[in-house]
Amino acid sequence: MFKGKKISIIGGGNMGEVIAAGIVSTGLVPATDLTITDVVTDRLDYLKKQYAVAVATDNKAVVKTADIVILAVKPQTMGNVLSELAPSVTKAKLIISIAAGIPVSFIEGYLKKGTRVIRVMPNTPALIGEGAAALAAGTAASEEDLALARKIFDSVGLTVIVNEDLMDAVTGLSGSGPAYGFIIIEALSDAGVKMGLSRDISLKLAAQTMAGAAKLCLKGDRHPGQLKDMVTSPGGTTIAGIKALETGKLRATLMEAVEAATLRSIELGKPK
Repeated sequence: MFKGKKISIIGGGNMGEVIAAGIVSTGLVPATDLTITDVVTDRLDYLKKQYAVAVATDNKAVVKTADIVILAVKPQTMGNVLSELAPSVTKAKLIISIAAGIPVSFIEGYLKKGTRVIRVMPNTPALIGEGAAALAAGTAASEEDLALARKIFDSVGLTVIVNEDLMDAVTGLSGSGPAYGFIIIEALSDAGVKMGLSRDISLKLAAQTMAGAAKLCLKGDRHPGQLKDMVTSPGGTTIAGIKALETGKLRATLMEAVEAATLRSIELGKPK
């Protein structure tokens, strides 16, 4: 699928590095066929040493020789970057953007008509290869383009395909979701300390418990409700804890958090 293709990542920040690491570790393309650009030369030196990839500061020159271009720049700089790259982008190139809140139409507006664009919403657990990313195709992108992009992000976690109008919901759920999970882990850890456990032990137990529960959901064939029932014996400890959660409206609060984050994503994506 990637044979003979050259990939360029514009932006060598955390997510740019994560994507590069996934590409190199899974052997999608040889490290020498992957180029990362950045404005910070020390950062480029580190990336070259760490992953044996090519590095550069000239975005236009790098894009000219690339088959796949991944835009890993901050949303507020996207317009300037696209203006710089537009003359070098042909219809033969696949453009993938991970900039939060930037719609495909914005990107396509800077590029030649018919340019193949895919928008991706990854999340921070991609830093350890456990990310969740949603992909949406632009007007000219093909199924093969989606398959290529999906393969790249499968290298750092799980991927799904959605219509672009659902990207704000993705942002509210999986984009912001790690923060919700961290709060739950922190709260469970605090509770363990309150009940007499050391902070170190309490945090390890809380984090591993949440990680194990998540893996059961992903790798098993049971609904979360069924898995919950497996832990919940009549008159036992778990049902007492669940009652406290329901009294505190945890379920409703998490739903409201996703809704609030989704609405904020919609607001941020509106033209200024």
